[in-house]
Amino acid sequence: MATSQVETVSTGADKAKLGVAVALVIAAVVGFYLLARQGSVAQWGALLVGLAAAFVVFMTSEPGKEFVAFGRDSWKEVKKVVWPSRKEAIQMTLYVIAFSAVMALFLWLTDKTLEWVFYDLILGWKK
Repeated sequence: MATSQVETVSTGADKAKLGVAVALVIAAVVGFYLLARQGSVAQWGALLVGLAAAFVVFMTSEPGKEFVAFGRDSWKEVKKVVWPSRKEAIQMTLYVIAFSAVMALFLWLTDKTLEWVFYDLILGWKK
């Protein structure tokens, strides 16, 4: 039986940082609406400064550092992907379109055959 370990160690300082980050986001949004009379520059400035401060606080916490590490690992994995060439992509697309057309024709013929068998032969309901 395979078990996976999940680390949920979180210090009080990290929880406080996350709380401060959430409070900064809320304050930025509230400031955006409260500064409506001051003009759009003040509104957007308050919003952007508040969100930037929240981002900085979040990135100094352990979950923020783990998020950055996850992003780096994800980018490394994306670099390992072998993408098809243009020719291969076009060929596979044409195969899918051809298969879809053949399958549509098969299903249409099956439907019409069953319609003929049931309505014309068995029930005798001529159209």
